[in-house]
Amino acid sequence: MVIGDRYELDDLPLGQGGMGAVYAGHDRHLDRRVAVKLLRLPSGPDQELERRFLREARILARLEHPGAPVLYDFGTHEQRLYQVMQFIEGVTVADVVHEHGPLPVSWAAAIAAQACAVLSAAHALAICHRDLKPTNLMLCPDGSVKVLDFGLAMLRESDATTFTRIGQIMGTPAYMAPEQIQHGVAEPRSDLYALGCVLHEMLTGRQLFTGPTDYVVFEKQVREHPPRVPGLPEPLAALLAQLLEKKPDDRPADAGELYERLDPFAVDLPMLPGFLATAPSPGRMYARMVGRVLSER
Repeated sequence: MVIGDRYELDDLPLGQGGMGAVYAGHDRHLDRRVAVKLLRLPSGPDQELERRFLREARILARLEHPGAPVLYDFGTHEQRLYQVMQFIEGVTVADVVHEHGPLPVSWAAAIAAQACAVLSAAHALAICHRDLKPTNLMLCPDGSVKVLDFGLAMLRESDATTFTRIGQIMGTPAYMAPEQIQHGVAEPRSDLYALGCVLHEMLTGRQLFTGPTDYVVFEKQVREHPPRVPGLPEPLAALLAQLLEKKPDDRPADAGELYERLDPFAVDLPMLPGFLATAPSPGRMYARMVGRVLSER
């Protein structure tokens, strides 16, 4: 299938989500790989889904950060909206945990810290992700992390961007903060709670709260305190417990503070065979030089 008279899509999607399917494709004009997200409308026209899809594109266009995919194009094909984005090589953190099991403390901290860097940039633009989870974090061969799928993201300065459906809570139960479940309200520290759930999963190899139904998981998120993870350095254990506090005000102040507290643990990272490339990354070389410049100011 060719859309926009230039993007040639693979036959099978890379993945499917609540709003659409993502295909690998080829941009004939610029001769490069791209990822194309096509809005899925299983029951016919849906104005709310179309507004969310357009909002996601606008958020990606605003969020200029190396840890977020670049939006190249947006349009309509046969009455279906589509986004054309940077094609990202890598595997999801969900796949890494599934294949590797619990990650070394250093890698769990490094992945979470990189996610914090993206959240810090998003929150500075009044954007809350609202659906942070292992399948929305991509580990690239150079060890960098991309935060994906801003389909449920919310621009906090405008209540008009809050979308709900009757009887439906927007998000993924295993990573939703209590205030999202109880009040349908998301704030920057709601994203930090979700990242705490992801960090716990990376350290243990399993989801924090599970159950036979979404309702059971919701109840656990709201009322049940998580068990401590054995063997963690005490400062990291205390940080994880604070991240998973039920009240937003009891969590770290912001993504910047969380980054600084994770940073000391992201050292001496071992190789992850099968997931990382051994060759130096030009991107990481560039970032290291910029880091040196900033550190000398």
